[in-house]
Amino acid sequence: MKRIIDWVFTVPFLIAFGLTLAIFEPIARLARLFGLRPMEITMGVMQWVLLGVFRICGTRLQVERSPAIKPRTGYLIVSNHQSLFDIPIVGGLLFSNYPKYVSKKELGRWLPSISFNLTHGGNALIDRGDPEQAKQAIHELGKAAQRRNVAVVIYPEGTRSRDGRLKRFKYGGALELMEAAPDLEVVPATVDGSWELLRYKAYPIPFGTSVRIRFGDPIPRRPDEDRRALLAVVKNEIEATLEEWRAS
Repeated sequence: MKRIIDWVFTVPFLIAFGLTLAIFEPIARLARLFGLRPMEITMGVMQWVLLGVFRICGTRLQVERSPAIKPRTGYLIVSNHQSLFDIPIVGGLLFSNYPKYVSKKELGRWLPSISFNLTHGGNALIDRGDPEQAKQAIHELGKAAQRRNVAVVIYPEGTRSRDGRLKRFKYGGALELMEAAPDLEVVPATVDGSWELLRYKAYPIPFGTSVRIRFGDPIPRRPDEDRRALLAVVKNEIEATLEEWRAS
């Protein structure tokens, strides 16, 4: 019976999700003609709309956000990663920070709105088989984020966790961002429950899934900082948050 309910709500969810991506691509293309910021606003609106689309499947978002996080301010957001849906969730919640992403180059093709945004929206598309290209792309993203005062989201696990368990952090990309953007404060971000949205891979979407996300206090930067130690603090905070939620 539960699987039937899941399918009943998954079908309209997928239709609404797909239509949203299809409708916003031509709008984004038009907005890009007037500059990067109009396109960023368009993509932010799209991701905000997608937050509403998740409600079709009864998805409940529980959001905790540090009051120290300011709108229209750049940050380096270091987060665990459980689902492809993490990206529109973070993008919708941090609308005014215009978050950018480090993404594999394959996502820069064929996906309405998503591919156009990744390719033309100031993100970093990396070739996992070319470490030097990846390093350069991430470095340029960090410099641009600091110059434009926008946020960057990076997932040090490298790939999403399919069962919600925290994977080993690979610090290379985050360290590159920190070097390129030494003035941007680091925000630990924790997400839990989004992996369940893709429990059955693409569909059905389990009805009534609860997703929690916490944006912690921004960590100030110092010229003499130990960047690896700072990232270890972030990882420990993410681990502690997951343990706290799962014990409650």
